[in-house]
Amino acid sequence: MKRNSTSLGGFFDLPEKEKAVASIQEAMNQPNFWDDSSKSNKLMKEMKYLKGCLEPFENSLKKVADLKELAELADGDDALLSQIDSELGSLQKDVATLETQSLLSGPFDKNNAILSINAGAGGTESCDWSNMLLRMYTRWADSKGYKVSTLDILAGEGAGIKNVTLSIEGDMVYGYLKSEKGVHRLVRISPFDSNKRRHTSFASVDVIPEIEDDVEVEVNPSDLRIDIFRSSGPGGQSVNTTDSAVRMTHLPTGIVVQCQNERSQLQNRQTAMKILRARLYELKRKEQDEKMSKEYGQKQKIEWGSQIRSYVMHPYSMVKDHRTDVETGNVAKVMDGDLDMFMEAFLKTKK
Repeated sequence: MKRNSTSLGGFFDLPEKEKAVASIQEAMNQPNFWDDSSKSNKLMKEMKYLKGCLEPFENSLKKVADLKELAELADGDDALLSQIDSELGSLQKDVATLETQSLLSGPFDKNNAILSINAGAGGTESCDWSNMLLRMYTRWADSKGYKVSTLDILAGEGAGIKNVTLSIEGDMVYGYLKSEKGVHRLVRISPFDSNKRRHTSFASVDVIPEIEDDVEVEVNPSDLRIDIFRSSGPGGQSVNTTDSAVRMTHLPTGIVVQCQNERSQLQNRQTAMKILRARLYELKRKEQDEKMSKEYGQKQKIEWGSQIRSYVMHPYSMVKDHRTDVETGNVAKVMDGDLDMFMEAFLKTKK
């Protein structure tokens, strides 16, 4: 099918993406392509991303052409007109999806993400709220076909979790999840209060992109303190028979990461280093953003300390995003992972 070759830029820079696909395909035809598995896997991942951009656009163009042909044949045929109406509805959904994807043009939007949830002040209430958020993001990831791995988790003393770190893998994960950074507020009748009083709980969510090995992040071994301890599950019960969990502290910045999901200490160490590199890179990016905002005389909102969304279960039902004013009364649906309306509104606002 012929298409206007004018580049639209960003996500819709289709001619450039087609050139990149052709370049990768040419590389794949070389006999030594698989000799360097790290490089070849990276190219295959890039190919998957590029085709994920091109194919929906091509499919939408094909639908438009098919609908034009049907319209010419319809001539008052109610059955064909009904089919056209149905296909138009499907096309509108496809175009809406493309519109959202077009907003994901940041340098790391296509990367996997590392998501952390931390309970705020409030003891059992906040720990239970953190566990509810963990379930919400897991359900969201499952609905998208993403892979979720728990890298580290600390159970609450009475219920729920004090904190958890997840690795979420899939196409454009960070691009979507970056909208979730900030403080999430819950208002409800507490199931832990015998007097059935209303409680407000807080939990903070942090999201950073998983960075590729070829992104330069300098980590001096002498700047690290590495502690080894025994992995534990809820209630402090031992999971592994050996001390395999790793806690890594970057002394110059005070950043602490830990991993206990693998049985091998070496694997936990490698995963902890991956998280540390991502956090150090994110810290460097934030410092650059702050410097830029000062130069232009702008005050930047600190998302980590801000309340981005409220989830009210009593005295009425509502979830409201305070950055975009998008809200819904169906709290249960949101807690089951239906977050698209909030993510899309955030992306449009940022754009």
